[in-house]
Amino acid sequence: MEMTSLEPRIANPALAVPGAMDALMAMNKAISRVGISERMLELMHLRASQINGCGVCAVQHPKIARKLGETDDRIFAVAAWRDAPFFTDAERAALALTEAVTRVADTADPVPDNLWAEAARHYDEQELAALVLSIAAINVWNRLNVATRQVAGQEW
Repeated sequence: MEMTSLEPRIANPALAVPGAMDALMAMNKAISRVGISERMLELMHLRASQINGCGVCAVQHPKIARKLGETDDRIFAVAAWRDAPFFTDAERAALALTEAVTRVADTADPVPDNLWAEAARHYDEQELAALVLSIAAINVWNRLNVATRQVAGQEW
């Protein structure tokens, strides 16, 4: 298999604009203080990145998840989480929320009440806020990477 050489359009915008990376990292730090499982957040980030076609994040987040102790079965199955036996009800609610918030333009009611209620059964208000912020953050990264054609596997 021959690999093609790809080049990004510009440097990553988060690095090109002074203070942008600091702001994104500060939000991630705030989210982490809420105490949601880092492994769960990585699986959510992977799922959003798959939906958004972000090669950088689709490569990076499984590696991070694995370092945090995530299993290959769960990493490989995240794209088909509804049909895989590896996820708890709370994890399924977080993944459903991830898909809904990532696809906000796809339906008139992108985050229906029943989906939100299921997430609220497993997470308190601060945790729900952290989940939504985390989903928003990965979507920011996906959009930065996709728009500027950042290359998977390359260091910044």
